[in-house]
Amino acid sequence: MTSASDSPSPAAVRLIATDLDGTLLRDDKTVSDRTVAALAAAEEEGIEVFFVTGRPARWMAAVSDHVHGHGLAICANGAAVADLHAGGKLVKVRPLERAVALDVVRSLRAAAPGTSFAVELATGIHYELAYPPLHLDPRATVAPVEKLLYEEVPGTGSPMLKLLAHHTDLEPDAFLAVAVEAAGDRAAFTRSSPTALLEVSATGVSKASTLELCCAERGISPAEVVAFGDMPNDVEMLRWAGTSYAMGNAHPAALAAATGRTATNAEDGVAVVIEQIIAARRAPGRVR
Repeated sequence: MTSASDSPSPAAVRLIATDLDGTLLRDDKTVSDRTVAALAAAEEEGIEVFFVTGRPARWMAAVSDHVHGHGLAICANGAAVADLHAGGKLVKVRPLERAVALDVVRSLRAAAPGTSFAVELATGIHYELAYPPLHLDPRATVAPVEKLLYEEVPGTGSPMLKLLAHHTDLEPDAFLAVAVEAAGDRAAFTRSSPTALLEVSATGVSKASTLELCCAERGISPAEVVAFGDMPNDVEMLRWAGTSYAMGNAHPAALAAATGRTATNAEDGVAVVIEQIIAARRAPGRVR
């Protein structure tokens, strides 16, 4: 594994893909001045920047001013692409079928009694009474998950981006293992929280697969992508990108998946690598 000082060839970099929480953002959920400057420098050099996050589009205010050019962000672990220049309007959705979600709910209730659920729709999130309250979403409906997923006419409800499952007693990685064993053949499971909170998407949906679609539209290959992440939901993206960095504070799974390691999010680890890439591109004598 390489360190941040072993940056990829600057000429080869066309796109930077970065996670937010625990990666680009500091622990207080802000973007440092150093990171803002690094992102702007990347854009000036013609390097596209994509924020690739488990967050829903409505929770992107912290970074919406720092997406230049295309204005797009990959949200909900790849289930949606949002245009932050248009107030977070979803321009691409890769939904989880409600019937599949209900099947997963039944399986998890049997495999891990005490699991509570939330439903992330394209229009907002709703959750069960036992699910940890979401203070950022005061308009959420609180009801049993079966009611939250009900459609009077199948296919007429708002698209479902992901199902969330929470357990108060199980360890996070243990809960993930239980869920994959119980229903991994029907949906994609991952986690990004320090608590036992799982995020469930449609089979084949991940940060990596949606990033691949966005890159294909631009004629960008994996070898031209530098990715950053810190948690299990970043693993596929870190493996897919030609060059990838796990943060110094990363989960072991992210460290194992990445080709390199940078400083922690508190130490502006993403900016450290971007600065090295930009400095090499701007070095005297380089043919431009």
